[in-house]
Amino acid sequence: MQRIHPDRIPAPLPLFGTQATRRLEQAAAAALPPHTLMQRAGLAVARLAMAISPHARSVWVACGPGNNGGDGFEAALHLQQRGYAPTVTWIGDPARLPPDAQASLRRARAAGVTMADEPPPAPDLAIDALLGLGSTRPPEGRIAQWLHKMHQGAAPVLAIDLPSGLDADTGRHAMNFVPDRSRPGTVAPRFCLSLLSLKPGLFTAEGRDWAGEVWFDDLGGGPAPGIAADAELAAIPADAPRAHASHKGSYGDVAVLGGAPGMAGAAVLAATAALHSGAGRVFVGLLGAEVPWDSAQPELMFRDAGSLPTTGQTLVCGCGGGEAVRTVLPRALAHDGPLVLDADALNALAGDAQLQILLAGRQAATVMTPHPLEAARLLGSDTRQVQADRLAAAQALADRHACTVVLKGSGSVVAHPGARPSINPTGNARLSTAGTGDVLAGMVGAALAAGRTARNAAIEAVWRHGALSDRWPAGQPLTAGALARGGA
Repeated sequence: MQRIHPDRIPAPLPLFGTQATRRLEQAAAAALPPHTLMQRAGLAVARLAMAISPHARSVWVACGPGNNGGDGFEAALHLQQRGYAPTVTWIGDPARLPPDAQASLRRARAAGVTMADEPPPAPDLAIDALLGLGSTRPPEGRIAQWLHKMHQGAAPVLAIDLPSGLDADTGRHAMNFVPDRSRPGTVAPRFCLSLLSLKPGLFTAEGRDWAGEVWFDDLGGGPAPGIAADAELAAIPADAPRAHASHKGSYGDVAVLGGAPGMAGAAVLAATAALHSGAGRVFVGLLGAEVPWDSAQPELMFRDAGSLPTTGQTLVCGCGGGEAVRTVLPRALAHDGPLVLDADALNALAGDAQLQILLAGRQAATVMTPHPLEAARLLGSDTRQVQADRLAAAQALADRHACTVVLKGSGSVVAHPGARPSINPTGNARLSTAGTGDVLAGMVGAALAAGRTARNAAIEAVWRHGALSDRWPAGQPLTAGALARGGA
């Protein structure tokens, strides 16, 4: 069993959706005696439950009508044997339970586990064994009531395999409620023990909020030949030490094109981020009338947009570009070096078929960094559809425009033609402030200038961008300007 922590992922972790996980389950079950997987799952859950709440006097195990409920029966059995006091509430019909779950129910009853119609009034730990993988409809009736009680309570919640109601493939949750976060200390800490496989939905969209701290146990199944992962969880980027015998030209140039009147700050943020991410030289071409000199950052070289040098450089285009970016976007798309398209450049691209033809004709590396609304405009849909399946939306954009796409948000998705999507495990809601997207664009630009491929540059920059916010000092406001300077 291992905790999935962003700082402890040395290599990308494969993520398996519902269908692939079902195939893994079938392969593992075929290689073991009957009921073995469920017994292993129950023991793993009990061990994690004891680690989460070692002094719990009352444990509520909410079991559903399928095999997820069977895992809960097994967990309750092991907790009972180890001196805990589990209470099982169960929704189901013994005659309709799958065979393994029937066996686990009998074992739990024989061990003296308390079975009740209603949850205990104030449990010290709640275990969600209601629906698990592949539930096809929103929780309703008593299942919905119990989920409300769990997630509005103060006791830790441990979900078996998946939080009930969460789509394993997309990270969308079927219940339309958000736990009360208005009073500090009233939101239940959340944990999820993912079994056999890690699922994409745990790490993007609403999955991170519902799952909380994710743990993984393969139950001894291991990889199965012929079963391909649907996505991957990004690993810690490798540090690339700089050779002593190097110079500023060794690390590439970045040129930032944006900053329409009143929005010069966006371009400066992107340039600052590129500079602090290791670019050798950084130029800023502003679309406004004035060409300032930033005395706080004399390393930045300002130009007007028309005289901005781009030959041999990585170009970051669109940050704070406004409507003015439309006039320079054809030039940017004709740029023969790496290109990052962000913000207003994406909005201009979405409504112009000729610009899209220019994009399709590019040979050099291109990275697009849309947030969900910008992605929706590019796809001709809406944000609800984009967020309903973030992996599919990012991949559709990457395939349509033959480039790397970073779909920003909780669990940012990096998609690239011909490659499985990557989900980023770092970052938090402190990034929900103006300018942090401009910072990311500059960081991607610096990674491209250093010679990374488009996909690797995007994955690395997104990871580092999120990690900065995860390590931000408690009580210190996160601003885009400080983020661009690496937290300095």
